[in-house]
Amino acid sequence: MNAAAMYASIQAAGVDERIMGHAPLVKRIAYHLSNRLPDSVQVDDLIQAGMLGLLEAIKQFDVAQGASFETYAGIRIRGAMLDEIRRSDWTPRSVHKKSRMVSGAIQAIENKTGCEARDVDIADYLGITIDEYNQILQDSISCRVFSVEELAETGDYCNDESQSMEEEPLNGLSRDGFKQALTNAIMKLPERERLVISLYYDDELNLREIGEVLNISESRVSQISTQAVLRLRSRLSGWLNNN
Repeated sequence: MNAAAMYASIQAAGVDERIMGHAPLVKRIAYHLSNRLPDSVQVDDLIQAGMLGLLEAIKQFDVAQGASFETYAGIRIRGAMLDEIRRSDWTPRSVHKKSRMVSGAIQAIENKTGCEARDVDIADYLGITIDEYNQILQDSISCRVFSVEELAETGDYCNDESQSMEEEPLNGLSRDGFKQALTNAIMKLPERERLVISLYYDDELNLREIGEVLNISESRVSQISTQAVLRLRSRLSGWLNNN
């Protein structure tokens, strides 16, 4: 075996070793994400996408950038999974359009009145019944990653996580600024929406358990959580539309 072939063999063995060593990280991220996704998303598909993200992380990691490999790999793995989810989105365009209409209505109402837009206000603004509005919320559940974290992924720092390690310091400040804006927006949600978000993400309760805590149906919890995310999108539109 010549020197080049020997080096390639050693390198391949090193890559295989790192893949096997970090496979549990891929699975952990996949199961964590799957708890926040519709049942139609298969965890095996997330793991497969995550393994590809891990392989890319191994190929592109540069220790000189200062971040640990685990941190860098986690970003690439999760990004690969979210990309797979987005590619697999078969939701009709009409559902996406109606979701954007709701966010726009919330923004218009709150800008005009200075008060929180209630569901009845939003329905009235859109010229639909409250039942039709609730149906939009229900339909919207299937067209998004059920995660406030996914909202953050829409920011300027998610376009290519491999490049984010090389960004200028001012871009880092922009990312920090968006995170702070998101945190502030969550704190200013209506009480019930903020409570649902807290129970779901902080206490890691599922929709059924949240319904039991609040004494409401699971579908109503879904509607409240969807409205919360759409409200956050409307309040963070300045950040999201500039990226």
